[in-house]
Amino acid sequence: MILPKIKVLRSHGKQYIPDLDAVELTEEFRGRPHLTETPDTADLERAAAICPTGALTTAPLSLDLGRCLFCGECARTAPRNIRFTNDYRIGSPTREGLVVRPGDKCVRFDPAAVRPEIGRYFGRSLQLREVCAGGDASVEMELNATGNVNFDLGRYGIGFTASPRHADGVVVSGPITVNMAEALRICYDAVTDPKILVVCGSEACSGGLFAGSRAVDRTFFDTHAADLWLPGAPTHPMTFIDGILNLLGKKKRE
Repeated sequence: MILPKIKVLRSHGKQYIPDLDAVELTEEFRGRPHLTETPDTADLERAAAICPTGALTTAPLSLDLGRCLFCGECARTAPRNIRFTNDYRIGSPTREGLVVRPGDKCVRFDPAAVRPEIGRYFGRSLQLREVCAGGDASVEMELNATGNVNFDLGRYGIGFTASPRHADGVVVSGPITVNMAEALRICYDAVTDPKILVVCGSEACSGGLFAGSRAVDRTFFDTHAADLWLPGAPTHPMTFIDGILNLLGKKKRE
């Protein structure tokens, strides 16, 4: 009985990733964009015109990852100006940090913007309650994948819990619909202080395609400051893991 199982294990190979810092995603992955200014802005203007969320601006040139859907249309329209790299390290402790400009070689993670008590209280153990506030469940699938055998987020003492009473913070995804606005507030208030707030996915960061919809209520962010902003449509597991580890002071982004 054991021989068939050994054959399966050998055919699958090693799925566990020993060193997550050494992960390099496929070149086809769309991560941090690299922007280049050119005298001729005709292609850029066409790219900005077709951007469905207004993430791309031309004067001055910038790309807001919090609005970006990573569809790649802007790079196909203006290849001289926009190129998506496979860099998944794109989380930021501030919303402004998600705006990429020409010359930026990374999305900077400013440790000075992180509350000092976060690393002190949650550096060894962190349990999070995820709230899908009207999303399409794509972010949730990626968050589930962080606990898979390959990523194994639990190795850092970080995981997800079903009850806000057992949680140290909230991860919110989705644009926050009117029907979920109160539920999100109730869940967040149920988490005892001190707590953290993580905004995960482009829809949560800006509203995404639904930013101007009357079915969306984003007033939650008028009274609640986020500790970590993670773009992506959806957010890749490595983007989430890198962002959380930087937030807790377990690593530094070079």
